[in-house]
Amino acid sequence: MKKNYLSREGYEELREELNRLKTKERRRIAQNIAEAREKGDLSENAEYDAAKEEQGKLEARIADLEDKLSNAQILEEEDIKTDKAYLLSTVTILNKNTDKEMEYQLVSADESDVSQNKLSIESPIGKAILGREEGETVTVEVPAGELQLEILSIDR
Repeated sequence: MKKNYLSREGYEELREELNRLKTKERRRIAQNIAEAREKGDLSENAEYDAAKEEQGKLEARIADLEDKLSNAQILEEEDIKTDKAYLLSTVTILNKNTDKEMEYQLVSADESDVSQNKLSIESPIGKAILGREEGETVTVEVPAGELQLEILSIDR
């Protein structure tokens, strides 16, 4: 089984989402289905079909979260070395194409949020800098073209 590496914060967020889906969302959808059933013929009841579809999506998300949490391995930031760019490292990089510095924390795909500068290790840039050292320059192919990125610093 594939390990799902998460920060403690990321693990707690997924656990809270799972709890919310299993309690509030399941109850809400069950209520929607019951209300739609009361409207009569289910074969021509669009509300019933929509509620059942929503229920299917919810149950799929719950199963996905349960799988991710059961295979989770929590990484503590203090255990992360700073000699190379690892999961949960904070990496400052210089985009040599634009001469712009950017700082990202490398995280799993489940915790990725570019608006909070959390970059997935499965993204093109994340893959390129994972395992690299300070001072290295990497070339990354992205939809906008080719980027030259220099790793300026690696922190926890």
